[in-house]
Amino acid sequence: MSLSDTGRIPATIVTGFLGAGKTTLIQTLLREANGRRIALIVNEFGDVGFDGKVLADCGVEGCSEDEIVELANGCICCTVADDFLPAMEALLARDEPPEHIVIETSGLALPQPLVKAFGWPGVRNRVTVDGVVTIVDGLAVSQGRVAHDEAEVARQRAADDALDHDDPIEELFEDQLRCADLVIISKTDLVDEDGLERVRATIDRDRRPQAKVLTKPDGNHLIAAVFGIGAEAEADRETRQSHHELAGAEDHEHDDFTSFSLPVNFPDRETAIARINSALALDGILRIKGLAAIDGKTAPLAVQGVGSRLETWFAESGNFAAQLVVIGLADLDRPAVEAELAG
Repeated sequence: MSLSDTGRIPATIVTGFLGAGKTTLIQTLLREANGRRIALIVNEFGDVGFDGKVLADCGVEGCSEDEIVELANGCICCTVADDFLPAMEALLARDEPPEHIVIETSGLALPQPLVKAFGWPGVRNRVTVDGVVTIVDGLAVSQGRVAHDEAEVARQRAADDALDHDDPIEELFEDQLRCADLVIISKTDLVDEDGLERVRATIDRDRRPQAKVLTKPDGNHLIAAVFGIGAEAEADRETRQSHHELAGAEDHEHDDFTSFSLPVNFPDRETAIARINSALALDGILRIKGLAAIDGKTAPLAVQGVGSRLETWFAESGNFAAQLVVIGLADLDRPAVEAELAG
């Protein structure tokens, strides 16, 4: 397995607005992977539109939005919405974990919170953010826009209740640049030299000094430029702050997480669900998972809770430790969690 210099699996985050060229970049990375096992995490297949020869339009029997599928070319495809951490854990639990992980963001959400998620327990010792790659639409920026179709980007943002609709699209663009280790300018064949200079000047206003800018990349050059950056971005968040972070809206650093285990026993499944949901709703709670004992049952109740989503099912009977693992921000109120679970 190819690991980074840190001994962890490298991950590349690819961001950029609709139409900037994220799909083209990822297609190239997969085609030129030379047998390397690449795990690809995307938001929704319907929004990606990969070429059938690369991912067969996800036309693999048994593939659904909640599954991980190993494709014939050695690539692994996984779709996620709010469950990034479960997807990562599932990839890492495979008999043959991926050699590199590529994460395609929607372009509507900021890359900074995703980088921060790599500090979560269970991930930070196994995976490192090798680099954040921002794709910039050269033609659009040369013409004074930040996206090919700003109206469509606005429509998508309005349709997603999870996004902050008050942020101007220009700020999102700036935040993508502020987080990048590599900026790739696309569509340069449609831009003259004067226009390209305007694009570079726009990028330079917000890019990190360490970030490189790449134009007119070909396949082999692209692989060398994108893989092996070695940024360890999760340990360098202070140089990647978004507008909100700079304004003090977020004051937790990448290592400000905690996890602890609690022994749990519930009278019945309904009570368990109610109490766990109450604990998940507390400030600072990111996830609750594990096995719970239910009175009168020999089988444990398996628990997977992320945000407002909670799944429970009875696992196979046998010896088990009745405990739930709580993952959250370092300043969460542990006594309050214990109280909610105890009822």
